[in-house]
Amino acid sequence: MPPQQQQHYGPQIGEPGQPQQPYFQYSQCNGKKKALCIGINYFNTSSELRGCINDAKNMQKFLCQHFGYKQEDVVMLTDDAQNPRQLPTRDNILQAMQWLVNNAHPNDSLFFHYSGHGGQTKDLDGDEDDGYDEVIYPADHERNGFIVDDLMHDILIKPLPAGCRLTAIFDSCHSGSALDLPYMYSTEGKIKEPNMYAEAGQGLMSAVSSYARGDMGGVFKSAMGIVKVASGNTKKAEDFAKRTKTSAADAISWSGCKDSQTSADAVEAGTATGAMSFAFISALTQNPQQSYQMLLVSIRQILQAKYSQKPQLSASHPMDTNLMFIC
Repeated sequence: MPPQQQQHYGPQIGEPGQPQQPYFQYSQCNGKKKALCIGINYFNTSSELRGCINDAKNMQKFLCQHFGYKQEDVVMLTDDAQNPRQLPTRDNILQAMQWLVNNAHPNDSLFFHYSGHGGQTKDLDGDEDDGYDEVIYPADHERNGFIVDDLMHDILIKPLPAGCRLTAIFDSCHSGSALDLPYMYSTEGKIKEPNMYAEAGQGLMSAVSSYARGDMGGVFKSAMGIVKVASGNTKKAEDFAKRTKTSAADAISWSGCKDSQTSADAVEAGTATGAMSFAFISALTQNPQQSYQMLLVSIRQILQAKYSQKPQLSASHPMDTNLMFIC
């Protein structure tokens, strides 16, 4: 089990003589358990998917069988629901998110799972090092719009008290930082730092490739990325995100891919499923006792033979990835 006491880190801040040090608290996950599972197939549209509703139902079953959740404490939003309140519309999703975190206490365990379309939109507040916010698409997005990561963070993370766990899984495209948690971890269990030289090099290669294709919009976007890196905006975005999005709560997010990648709508064992949802359930079914680092490696190994996407692990605070994963 994780340590019960407050975990202090970083430099002391505050008034002279009254310094404060940032802290967080791990959840023991032995309190109340609640979950929200969302699966959207976008029936009868040009962007229809096949496995997302299956993902939501599989995740509900998995949580109840393996992690002690009760079926009556799992809210399901799927676009095959007969009850209008259980359809994954923008309003219903936002209300269900608020239900999930309402009256949260230390050592509670809250679980959020989303399987559906994801995308990106221009970042307006400077917390994204690539200049783009991540979004998810409700079933009624053509009429009522997407849900941006800043709003999801405000609803799902900011209200949580220290010591309350929220585990989120995003099985969607461009989902690496879909919950705006500022500490991203590598498969070595270390915090990822922006590699400004590598990013500048990638931007240059992208600009050259776009020019060769005659894609002048791509050239401009890539060139602006190089300017952004060269001017230090990447580091500024990272610092701003850590100042504004760090939390004393115990929030972690598993996402199906990097912000720049897509996530596969796949078929496994003859059944339509999201690749990330399948890998997460498979990894923990095969070995329930895994550290966070081990689980990230396991999920990637399951996917790497067939898919190019690289699942990501992020947290609302610096964490010890050698601790056992619980939820």
